[in-house]
Amino acid sequence: MYYFSGEINFIKRKEVKQHGQELITWKRAWFVFRASPPETVWYKDGTSGRLHQDRGGRLRQGSWVKLSYLCRHMETQKPKPGPLLAAIDTPDDLKKLREEQLPLLATELRNFILDVVSVHPGHLGSSLGVIELSIALHYIFNTPYDRLIWDVGHQAYAHKILTGRRDVFHTNRQQNGISGFPARNESEYDTFGTGHASTSISAALGMAAASELKGETNRHHIAVIGDGAMTGGMAIEGLNNAGASHANLLIILNDNDIAIDKNTGAIKDYLAKISGEKQEKNRPSGNYPNGLKDNDMKEAFLRSSNLFEAFHFSYFGPIDGNDISQLLTTLREVKKIEGPKLLHIITTKGKGFEEAEKKQTLFHAPGRFDRKTGALIAEDPENRITYQEVYGRTLLELAEKDEKIVAITPAMPSGSALGFMINKFPERVFDVGIAEQHAVTFSAGLATAGYVPFCTIYSTFLQRAYDQVIHDVALQRLPVVFGIDRAGLVGADGPTHHGVFDLAFLNSIPNMVVAAPINEVELRQLMFTASQYKEGPFAIRYPRGYGFMKASEWQQPFEKLEIGKGKMLKAGEKAALVCLGQPGNFALEAARQLEKENIFPAVFDLRFLKPWDETLLHHIFIKYNRIITLEDGVVRGGLGTSLAAFASLHGYHNKIENLGIPDKFIEHGSKSQLYKICNLDVESIKNAVRKLILP
Repeated sequence: MYYFSGEINFIKRKEVKQHGQELITWKRAWFVFRASPPETVWYKDGTSGRLHQDRGGRLRQGSWVKLSYLCRHMETQKPKPGPLLAAIDTPDDLKKLREEQLPLLATELRNFILDVVSVHPGHLGSSLGVIELSIALHYIFNTPYDRLIWDVGHQAYAHKILTGRRDVFHTNRQQNGISGFPARNESEYDTFGTGHASTSISAALGMAAASELKGETNRHHIAVIGDGAMTGGMAIEGLNNAGASHANLLIILNDNDIAIDKNTGAIKDYLAKISGEKQEKNRPSGNYPNGLKDNDMKEAFLRSSNLFEAFHFSYFGPIDGNDISQLLTTLREVKKIEGPKLLHIITTKGKGFEEAEKKQTLFHAPGRFDRKTGALIAEDPENRITYQEVYGRTLLELAEKDEKIVAITPAMPSGSALGFMINKFPERVFDVGIAEQHAVTFSAGLATAGYVPFCTIYSTFLQRAYDQVIHDVALQRLPVVFGIDRAGLVGADGPTHHGVFDLAFLNSIPNMVVAAPINEVELRQLMFTASQYKEGPFAIRYPRGYGFMKASEWQQPFEKLEIGKGKMLKAGEKAALVCLGQPGNFALEAARQLEKENIFPAVFDLRFLKPWDETLLHHIFIKYNRIITLEDGVVRGGLGTSLAAFASLHGYHNKIENLGIPDKFIEHGSKSQLYKICNLDVESIKNAVRKLILP
């Protein structure tokens, strides 16, 4: 938490900043700070001492407030690095330390990450598990000349702090701050962006091949792959290619037995086996025929029994990845060996923080928490429910009524709220690991046998299975239901995780139904409708986080919706707001506020992008001269350009304004900040209407 030095008597909202972060003040507040989401204000009442939460409405216009006790009563101070960490701005500074000082540095680094992430939420457990590895790699290798890739990138917090970003680490995942993942445009030490899993081996191999072509024989290329990323098919493809090369490539397998949820599959079982047994127990001994020496036979047996040796990698380990002395010794030896090699390390996710070690899934990205106890600080809106919970509970209801309904997830059962169904029907939920391509085709196989697969995938990860959606599902008109989670802008995870392309890339696929609910009830009814649709794939995209209805309102009786049918939400005149999905709520609020200015736009919810309601669209174009489209996907290829094409095809000449994601990658920040950047917030919608209507 960040605080002011000196005495502050009066400050005004939006006028005082500390370390680039806007502070919101509160009358009689003893301390105030920004939380996530950014419109949340936490404050302690100066009279009762109770902790309160406010959504920011009462100070929206700004007001002068007295804060004479702000500094004296500040309960938490700015996290400060320990003396060793404070002296490290680059890995060159790290190398000045004696080896016996490194365990203390690891403690300081771990404490610093905890101090910051407890207040400024981010990914926690993964980075805590690789503190020692991060120090050892930068201590032994010559980064950034030696190329280092972190896969998945949320392991890289310690790496970022050691490579010049310590003093801005508190801006992590915030607007205009540093990214939560390695980013090439942020630092020369971030050699490759890794927001998605299983890419490091391929990227590092490409870099190694380039170095070989350049004659850079002394350059090392290191891929740290962990948090389940080795289960991804692309990692196996990279291993296959690298093993047939002579590349100077080191793969460090960070084996912590967990991605977000526990790892699944045979690779997980294999790693557990070789981690739990000493290889010597499996090596034969004695006299052997044909002149083979004892060591020759042992080596031959080891190579045939070790998966990575079978891929022609020199295999080392497993070793304790949280023992910095062992890491240093091993890395020095491995560094001397040419060709592709793999070091297998065992780490503990959440290492050094008791609650994070005990509750590894929860502390993967826990939000704000008490630094001392690990207790989570709830920031949930009162009496609201997330789209994810609506999806998970509705899917369980449908599964109870239809035994053919099954669920598939690529390593995201908790994030997509499939736990409800897992608890009751574990045999009907398939976690296939970080393998989106496989997840889609696996779902297609289930559909051929008469099952109703709900293939539940984050929008950003569905991009990885585009060919399978086309070739294995849509081409064969297989009735796979795609539950596309985290559609739209997701906030702090940034451009690697925004789900803004699915509308455009699904819109171009024949035989697809593409739908987007405006609220929780509509999500529920679309899921029911999709469960009974047999003519082909049915995609339902829904946003991350809380909806707009009270928690008691969403669980309404199932109702089958007419596919391709939209509806009018609000009558109006002159202008029409044509919406798809969640932005319809912003349009409704904008329309209500504009009534005070005697401006009365109509609001329409299309529900379906494909097929869409042509009868309704003709009505809109005939009645309203000015049309504004709203979507939380890219305009190009989505609703906006599709509506423009519809107008051209039918000879309409209405004025059309498209609001949505522009043709650029949107950086990280709070969802409300990003909506404003994309002109999807209420005020921007109002301005767009005024611009079209007023002379």
